[in-house]
Amino acid sequence: MTAKKVAVKTKITITTQCQFLGVGRFFLLLFWGIFCLGSTMRAATFEDTGKFDHPFGFFFDRFKLTLAAGYRTEAAGPFYYYQQDADSTTLALPPFYSCYRNPSVESHEDDFCYPLFTSLQYGREHRWQFFQILSFAGGDEPNGSTKDRFSVFPFYFQQRSTDASQNYTAVFPFYGHLKNRFARDESFFVLFPLYGQTRKRDVVTDNYLYPMVHVRRGIGLHGWQVWPLAGAEHKISTLQTNGFGDVSTVPGHDRYFALWPLYIAQNNGLGTTNAETFRASIPLFAATRSPQLDSTTVLWPFFSWIDNREKKYFEWQAPWPFIIFARGEGKTTSRIFPLFSLSHNAIKESDSYLWPVYTYRRTHSDPLDLRRTRVALYLYSDTVEKNTQTGHYQRRLDMWPFFTWHRDFAGNERLQVFAPVEPAVPDNRGIERNWSPLWSLWRAENNVQTHASSHSLLWNLYRDEAAPGRKKVSLLFGLFQYQSQAENRRTKLFYFTVFKTSSATK
Repeated sequence: MTAKKVAVKTKITITTQCQFLGVGRFFLLLFWGIFCLGSTMRAATFEDTGKFDHPFGFFFDRFKLTLAAGYRTEAAGPFYYYQQDADSTTLALPPFYSCYRNPSVESHEDDFCYPLFTSLQYGREHRWQFFQILSFAGGDEPNGSTKDRFSVFPFYFQQRSTDASQNYTAVFPFYGHLKNRFARDESFFVLFPLYGQTRKRDVVTDNYLYPMVHVRRGIGLHGWQVWPLAGAEHKISTLQTNGFGDVSTVPGHDRYFALWPLYIAQNNGLGTTNAETFRASIPLFAATRSPQLDSTTVLWPFFSWIDNREKKYFEWQAPWPFIIFARGEGKTTSRIFPLFSLSHNAIKESDSYLWPVYTYRRTHSDPLDLRRTRVALYLYSDTVEKNTQTGHYQRRLDMWPFFTWHRDFAGNERLQVFAPVEPAVPDNRGIERNWSPLWSLWRAENNVQTHASSHSLLWNLYRDEAAPGRKKVSLLFGLFQYQSQAENRRTKLFYFTVFKTSSATK
């Protein structure tokens, strides 16, 4: 099949996928429009109209957001919600579909059975993917051109751009050309691994029977290898100028190996004040010598002695990584793994006892002070991030699978019970939109600025809301309801009003 036929076939496939996505969105948005129109007509709130609303708990409820300005509609328990705040709207049918829109930043996100299928758009940048195998992405480039990428990982890769020099097509492992993919500026292959060529900045590497044979060249650089038999590479020291016009030295090196890893010799940092020699015959020994660092390892990687003059500490490893002791201004460590490990320097601290039973990590670099305590990995986690200049902090507590609790920098709080996934993937918006509603048996929120609070049990089977001057309680699908605002109060049993007072009747 020629590259032209492949491109035509791919274009048809993309068109079909987009048509399918368009039809799906049409029906979902049609359902959304009908449902939200009915919701709006049926559930005008007391705060909007001055009349009391009619919550039906698990079946249907519409209420003010506690932590932001806006409203949220929930129906069929955890299987439908629509939320609107000052900046964004979210429609969701967990766990099958969710749609997030934020026009202020031109952000659109759609999830189908997250994370199976996702679609993201930010301004003119867009990307959709199916299980990270089938993906399509595109948008504007800094040079003013636009590009579109299509991939069927790991077999087919394609890019089309208004700048024709950026176009490429690759059908792995037969033939292909890639640009700015897989940490390389350019890649070319024919019947991989028989032949492949890569370029990263000015360094070009020709690979034959990858990774065994290669020839490498660049500015002041040439090298070769027939792995594991022998290899050599030489680079002279050169100068480079960055985007700010500053000139810096690119160190040179000489590297050799024979019967890898039995003999390895490297001279690094040539042309700088910290020239380094490295010699190794693994697993017998490895040694590094430089003005800033001396390191000797016997029976690599187990037994080592390190004198780091740059960071000002000595370290002994016997054997690594189980027993480590380091002393000095730059690092202090005492470790007998897994019994205990205590390590700190001027910025970071890392402690553990009976790992992974207890671990503690801290990073302190003004204005950031970040601390995290964990018990049994995700069983319990306490993370505190503080701004040392303002004194404001945010905190997150997780106990798997029972709850997750958040406090933001403004002091607002949110509690969710249960949380079987959130402790392992904190702050994952896809999980929060598509899956968290299914197992959120209890939700509690508190807004310290507005003094508003809310609680929900079993997807609004019981729900209460409170704020200065107003209160609302609903229980058992709305069979019991109580609402008050200012001097207006109403109590309902079995949807009939049994008590009512209002300022108009006084």
